[in-house]
Amino acid sequence: MPAILTAPLASEGVNGFHPARVSRRIKDLALRAGFEQVGIVPAARLDAAGDHLVEWLSRGYHGELLWLARDPELRADPRRFFPAARSVVVVTKNYYTPAEHSDDPTTGKVSRYAWGDDYHDVVAEELRALLAAISEDFPDTEGKVCVDIQPLMDKAWAVRAGLGWLGKHTNLITTEYGSWVFVGELLLNLELEYDEEIVADHCGTCTLCIDACPTGAITEPYLLDSNKCISHATIELRDEKIPEFVAEKLEGWFYGCDICQDVCPWNRFEQATDEPRFYPRAGNVNINLSETLELTPQTYAERFRGSAMKRAKLPGLQRNARALLLAAQNKAT
Repeated sequence: MPAILTAPLASEGVNGFHPARVSRRIKDLALRAGFEQVGIVPAARLDAAGDHLVEWLSRGYHGELLWLARDPELRADPRRFFPAARSVVVVTKNYYTPAEHSDDPTTGKVSRYAWGDDYHDVVAEELRALLAAISEDFPDTEGKVCVDIQPLMDKAWAVRAGLGWLGKHTNLITTEYGSWVFVGELLLNLELEYDEEIVADHCGTCTLCIDACPTGAITEPYLLDSNKCISHATIELRDEKIPEFVAEKLEGWFYGCDICQDVCPWNRFEQATDEPRFYPRAGNVNINLSETLELTPQTYAERFRGSAMKRAKLPGLQRNARALLLAAQNKAT
C-alpha cells in the first residue's frame, strides 16, 4: 500500500462521522492513491443504461462479447453483484503518453491503452490500496474492487458520477483528459453523501469520429456495432481470419484501434500521465509483424507478460500480423 494512504482519520469508525465527512475523506484518499477524478453515487440500478444495453444486445451488436448477454440485469444493478453495496465510488485514471505511431508497413499499430502495463493490474492495485485505507479509517467497511472484468457498466457509472459524458463513439469523454482514461469502481457497504451533478454532452454537432471510422462501426451517434469494429476484430475475435470487410480496412492496426479517439476534438486537451507503468514498453507502440509470426508459446508468454495484449492470445496476434502483411503486399502490387 502506498505510504501516503496509511495515515488514519480517527478511531471512532464510520458511525462516528457524518456521511459528508466520510465522502470527503474517501475522495481525498482516492486522489492521493493516484486517480485523477472521483465521484460517489448510490448503488442503485442504472435504468437508462441498463435498458440501452438490452436493446444493444438484441441487435447482436456485441459480436464475440458473449458474456455481456448472459445476465444484463446483473450489469445494470451492482447490488446483484455485491448485495451489501450502498455506494459506488467511481474513479478515472489518465493513461495518455505523448509517443506516436510509426507508419512502417513492417509493423502494426497498437492501441494506446496497451502500450504499457496491463491497466487491469495497475488500476485494481490502486483500488485495493484505496479500499484498505478506507477500511483503516472506518473498520466496518466492506467493499468490492471492479476494473472492467467485473460485471459493471464502467462508462455508464462514470457518467452517473459526473466524471464525463458518453461520446458519439461510445467512449467516456472528460473535459480535463479527453477520452484517454481508464475507469474503475469501488463498491462499498457505506451510506455516503452523493454527487448529483451530471456533465452535459459536449459533442454537439460534431461527427468526426463517425466519419473517420473506416469500417462504419459507429452506425449512428452513440451506437457501436462491434461486428464492424477494428478493435473487436483484432482483440476479441477468435476466428482464424479477420472478416474481409474489416481486414481490407485495418489501416495498419495490429491490436485495437484509436481512430475515433485520435480525431476527437476533446483529445486536444490531453495531459501526459504521471503513471510510469503506462508509458510504452519497448516495441509496444508498433509491433514487428515478422517477429510476431516467429513467436512460440513460451516466447509469447515472455514477450507479453503483464501486458493487456495477452487478451488476443498468440493465435490472434499472429492472425493479425498475417492480415497486415497481406494488406501491405497487396498495396505494393
